[in-house]
Amino acid sequence: MARFELKLPKMGESVAEATITSWLKEVGDTVELDEAIVEIATDKVDSEVPSEVEGTVIEILYEKDDVVAVGATIAVIETEGDNEEVVATPTTKEAPKQSAPKEVSDVEKTIEKATEIVATPVTKTSDSGKFYSPLVRNIAQTENVSMEELETIAGSGKDGRVTKEDILSFIESRSAAPEKVSAPKQEAKVEKTAQKEAQKSAPVSVNGGDEIIEMSRMGKLIAKHMVDSVQTSAHVQSFIEIDVTNIVKWREKVKDAFLKREGEKLTFTPILMQAIASTIKKYPLINIALDGDNIIKKKNINLGMAAALPDGNLIVPVIKNADQLNLVGMTKAVNDLANRARKNALKPDEIQGGTYTVTNVGSFGSVMGTPIINQPQVAILALGAIRKVPAVIETPDGDFIGIRQKMFVSHSYDHRVVNGALGGMFIKTLKEILESWDLSQDF
Repeated sequence: MARFELKLPKMGESVAEATITSWLKEVGDTVELDEAIVEIATDKVDSEVPSEVEGTVIEILYEKDDVVAVGATIAVIETEGDNEEVVATPTTKEAPKQSAPKEVSDVEKTIEKATEIVATPVTKTSDSGKFYSPLVRNIAQTENVSMEELETIAGSGKDGRVTKEDILSFIESRSAAPEKVSAPKQEAKVEKTAQKEAQKSAPVSVNGGDEIIEMSRMGKLIAKHMVDSVQTSAHVQSFIEIDVTNIVKWREKVKDAFLKREGEKLTFTPILMQAIASTIKKYPLINIALDGDNIIKKKNINLGMAAALPDGNLIVPVIKNADQLNLVGMTKAVNDLANRARKNALKPDEIQGGTYTVTNVGSFGSVMGTPIINQPQVAILALGAIRKVPAVIETPDGDFIGIRQKMFVSHSYDHRVVNGALGGMFIKTLKEILESWDLSQDF
């Protein structure tokens, strides 16, 4: 029999660690090739880690809520085979080396220590070296638990780590008993308490028939991201109405042939995304990010596209180099990312690196919306529902009333760096591109 080490895979350039959210297999369970064995979460996306072999799970090295560095062994699987692989794990003592000289042993230990320092992100929050997970640290920060207090909590987790339950119990007991605070710290504590009270919303009364639902991890991340964005950027909006009658007629004419030739459904989204990419190319100062007092002008046009997750939350996969895609390429990219978002199968690299975001509020029936900027970008576009409306049509022979297909577009932008002229001209140009759509063109 052979032993296979299942390692936490690399999940993106900026992702160095992940949190174990759920084990799908237990010790003794059999696992098939590519079968999911554990669910993990990063600050970017939730995903599953599949098994790279067939066999039986004989060891699980981390528990739920543990934070694991990329490349670390998380489980051991026993497979059919003759060669046994020695597994180095956090819970297994290393066998003594019999033939290696002391100097070689010292060098190996030095290398192992250096590798551990490089591979493992800085997650310790005290000089004593005790490990605190991001969840525990966030709770401590929110509840104003000092490092000195955190050090006094007896952890019930693996290796004495402080778990979520430990810190919540500590907070509950602390609030029940009067706290003795030294005079020098009293003023700072009062100030922190005042700030916390100012941030609290109005108290919510809970009746007997009400149901209390804890926010999901993704919901908490989105909520924080939205609040941070509003507190960072000076949001202003511009609105414009666009006549998309020609686009509606053209799509209706070519959609069957498009599906037959390309094997993809042609929706309005890729048509609009292609037009938006062309508009950004004309106004590159909308494709920027703000870093302190420096404006970073982005070379690539990477369009973020808000998509729905299975739990109802939204995620923003990114179409890289969108301005270089033709309509067929844009359609395939849009459909692929939307489908995998619905299956919760996006990779961390596919939801980062965006330079401009588009959200289709019209897909939920909304006529228009005022979206919040996706930091660190400086603008976001909301596409409203396409509606049949009566409109004045100007012709050389006079004006008349006709039925047209129209939609509202809302443009939110950061007024610190994008003024009203640029924000307004951007959507005016988008309107001109869409309204001049050629009915006779091919796809």
